[in-house]
Amino acid sequence: QGTVTLERVLGITASGNSGLACDPHSGLVAYPAGCVVVLLNPKKNRQHHILNTSRKTITALSFSSDGKYLVTGESGHLPAVRVWEVCEFRQVAELQEHKYGVSCVAFSPNSKYIVSVGYQHDMMVHVWAWKKNTIIAANKVSSKVTAVSFSEDSSYFVTAGNRHVKFWYLDHSKSIEASAPVPLLGRSGLLGELRNNLFCDVACGRGSKAESTFCITTSGLLCEFNPKRMLDKWVDLRTSVARALCVSEELIFCGCADGMVRAFSPADLGFICTLPRPHHLGTDVSSITQASHLFSNKMSARYPDSVAVTYDPASHWLSCVYNDHSLYVWDVRDLHRVGKVHSALYHAACVWDLQMVPEVPESGLSSGEFLSCSADNTVRLWSTERQGHTHPQNVLSKDLLKVLYMDENTAGLVETEGSVSVSTEKTDGQTAETRTGIRTICVSPDGKHLASGDRNGMLRVHDLSSMTEIQKVEAHDSEILCLEYSKPETGLKLLATASRDRLIHVLDAEKDYGLVQTLDEHSSSITAVRFAANDNKVRMISCGADKSIYFRTAHRVRHSTLSQATQGKEHVRVSRCNYGRPTFASL
Repeated sequence: QGTVTLERVLGITASGNSGLACDPHSGLVAYPAGCVVVLLNPKKNRQHHILNTSRKTITALSFSSDGKYLVTGESGHLPAVRVWEVCEFRQVAELQEHKYGVSCVAFSPNSKYIVSVGYQHDMMVHVWAWKKNTIIAANKVSSKVTAVSFSEDSSYFVTAGNRHVKFWYLDHSKSIEASAPVPLLGRSGLLGELRNNLFCDVACGRGSKAESTFCITTSGLLCEFNPKRMLDKWVDLRTSVARALCVSEELIFCGCADGMVRAFSPADLGFICTLPRPHHLGTDVSSITQASHLFSNKMSARYPDSVAVTYDPASHWLSCVYNDHSLYVWDVRDLHRVGKVHSALYHAACVWDLQMVPEVPESGLSSGEFLSCSADNTVRLWSTERQGHTHPQNVLSKDLLKVLYMDENTAGLVETEGSVSVSTEKTDGQTAETRTGIRTICVSPDGKHLASGDRNGMLRVHDLSSMTEIQKVEAHDSEILCLEYSKPETGLKLLATASRDRLIHVLDAEKDYGLVQTLDEHSSSITAVRFAANDNKVRMISCGADKSIYFRTAHRVRHSTLSQATQGKEHVRVSRCNYGRPTFASL
């Protein structure tokens, strides 16, 4: 009996620093991808995976100081804080006290405790003795918390958020003696004139700066608090928005807008350098075949914002996540000659459809290649094979071969929700429905054409070999939900388009996709269309939200009454046969 194993994840859902972590002992970089934690070895481009059996979305994660354990937080009803053994990929503890979601988690440096902070409506901060599966201390927090960091000696931790920087002190003697959780002792940081800022990230100092605490604000300020919790000094990052912060003994890295990551000295907050920027939005991935192409910046180009950064002091690698859902690992051993160790580009919004490329030698495409479409208004060509594909290998991604941009607007290529909130909590009125996007795709059986339908009812047909657009038609009044080419055994070359507007259009792929017939039997959205050939007949089957499934028969009709230009030619007509009334979403 065969088993299904997860081989590779093409995507990342980290929206802030709480969703990115690295282990200096093994060099692994951890990030969430839905309900999966990806453990990436950047040097070997190899993934391992931890699967959350509850299927709830991972919102936060953190390694223990020895790298043996990983703690995760999740969202959804009654979310859990889970501890995983990294080498075995198995769960060793589950702690369930939050109600709505976990915004951030952290191990204490001595690995005895875990702190977890709930979503704003949860209003709770918990400190767990995770090996005993008990809460030793807890308290309420009224502000929205976006980050947490433990001090080097594990005696206190700091939370940061909206108009909020708070120092929480652990009284070990009381917590050990108490049979119930003791109240956490919290003291607010003295913010002074910066009290109205959103503090989006926090990191306690290390080494000689262990008594200091560093924060950044979304307005673009890097701040330092002294041991008395007073805001001692701050510097302007010279950016429109700052997002993320990581601190080591020698360096502070700040993730900023427009692809910038700036490095500072912890000793005096002195500016050191700005790291290279990633690819610009709208980059033709297949054309970046040399590293020098990446650094040839365009003056008018727009770059994704850096939303998460984590530093590995052992290998001197800095991992950065950008808000177009790309991941870069930079070698910063020499800050004046920064090199790229690893990079990967993924869809910036939900993926709506997948299509395997047919194995047709004449198409010029290789087996193992497939296409995906997304709400980010792109169609992407991927390869599961490391060698053998026909496209030239680019330096940006080992998996991504080509990106097909449907227009020049780059707004859909970045996660706009992250621009407003660095937490995984969604703000009211912000949904993916406000975007355009490609809803469905279909590859012709001969592998020559790619049909795509978007949320506005636009049908596009591209030549797969050259990726050039050959047809663009306003086919429907609403989003296209399904596309289907007829199979070779039908003897016809038709394309059916089905939409939320309750119509099915049948197009002739041999005659420049001219309209053959429009079918309007459905009374609600049509979710699936399929062609079938049996009993020497060509049938088209469709189902929709009206709980109907229709069977139709297509047949050729010779018209003798047509104009002289078309006289004697065969045309296809589709007639309804019968229908049933189950509820179907797909065929």
